[in-house]
Amino acid sequence: MSSDRPNIIFIITDQQRFDTICSHGYPYVDTPNLDRLVNEGVSFTNCHVTAPSCAPSRASLFTGQYPHTNGILKNADRWTKSWVSDLADSGYHCVNVGKMHTFPFTTPCGFDERYVVENKDRYLEGRYFFDEWDKALASRSLIKQQRETYRKRADYSNRLGSFTWDLPEDTHSDNFVGNTTNWWLETHPKEDPLFLQIGFPGPHPPYDPTPEALADYKDREIPLQPLTEDDLEGQPEAYKEMRYHNHEVDHDSVILPLPPTEEQRLDQRRHYMANVTMIDQKVGEIMDTLEQQGYLDNAIVIFTSDHGDCLTDHGHSQKWTFYEQVTRVPAVVWSSNGKFGEGGKMIDELVSLFDFGPTILELAGCKVPDNFMAESLVPALSGVADWKGREYVFAEGCRDGNFVSADYQTMIRSNEWKLVYITGSDPCNGGSEGQLFDLVNDPDEQINLWNDPDFSVKRNELLTALLEWRIRTGYEASSWNTESR
Repeated sequence: MSSDRPNIIFIITDQQRFDTICSHGYPYVDTPNLDRLVNEGVSFTNCHVTAPSCAPSRASLFTGQYPHTNGILKNADRWTKSWVSDLADSGYHCVNVGKMHTFPFTTPCGFDERYVVENKDRYLEGRYFFDEWDKALASRSLIKQQRETYRKRADYSNRLGSFTWDLPEDTHSDNFVGNTTNWWLETHPKEDPLFLQIGFPGPHPPYDPTPEALADYKDREIPLQPLTEDDLEGQPEAYKEMRYHNHEVDHDSVILPLPPTEEQRLDQRRHYMANVTMIDQKVGEIMDTLEQQGYLDNAIVIFTSDHGDCLTDHGHSQKWTFYEQVTRVPAVVWSSNGKFGEGGKMIDELVSLFDFGPTILELAGCKVPDNFMAESLVPALSGVADWKGREYVFAEGCRDGNFVSADYQTMIRSNEWKLVYITGSDPCNGGSEGQLFDLVNDPDEQINLWNDPDFSVKRNELLTALLEWRIRTGYEASSWNTESR
């Protein structure tokens, strides 16, 4: 392998929507450091996840497989195998600081070193798993803010998961991950080449910026998508029932009012954006440390997230649906040496989040496995003229503790259309239902055309493409070893 291979820094936030970076056209959020990456790098503006929840999306990203081809469809499904092993075997020193959401949480998954920080509020799987952040808090005799403490508040049911982090500022989960990353970079002898994966737990709920960070958003006007009867009444029964479920069950300290007030919605969004700004500050500090330690002399920095958050848009809490607010994530690639041409480039073609797996392997000089379902984005980064992106992107999810009223749902999305197919639900129409959106004329996904006879031809066309994808990928990934993941 060549000794001049780039250091690769892969930053992944948790539950960050696309519309959260100022330089992407969203001036209501302060992100000067992410703006730098955008203005000097390449943005994929139509990047969509393969699963609407944490572990399945991340496992897909780090295996090059769809959830149905690697068998990891929900949180706590066993996941121990990733392409990070290929980087390590080729000579990269591979380090993870923060969230990966493997299961078991501490499995090496190919890394030489892991400093594990998981969800802020673990209540189901991992309730008594103590990560590096828990240990740090305990060493200072601090009791972590989490669901059991928030429940004692008189206003708990009205907060939509929005609180402030009232412990010392450096103990906030995102500050802890950022500071631990800087400590490692400043303390550990320089590794060449380095693969550094940084997993920020935010802005996943509880939405808990520090009071200082929230103060900057006190009177901030942030756009809200209106809640309409056409939207709410046109949703599949499984989605309607999920709204009621999230009203009754406080997943991640969030109780969903039915309906939330505009002030509740705005307050939640201010907390969320303030947490994004906190992460942005840590990204800037990490970039400074990387430069000081000599890693940016030859480096590629990738910034993205595992999925988004409805933040009450469409009347929904968090993720578990296939609305754009959930499936579309920021995806920025920055190079220290102008490797990808002039900065500020926006690539609008459809791509999938897990396409960053083979992209990283190719940039590192490693062979991309033949059985990957993911496709390298290097041709797009390199400006190949005939690169067209994906015709469709796909996502899927199964029944779990949140999506409780159906067995399985899957999405197919083109540039113009989106179809969601839900099976194993309880309506009268044979247990299946869905959504169909004309994204050209209805980009906000307000009018569900699933049952409209005028669009039956388009619905059947997309269902056929979905069936062909499911069959083809199942066959092409047949060599994937599920027993060793």
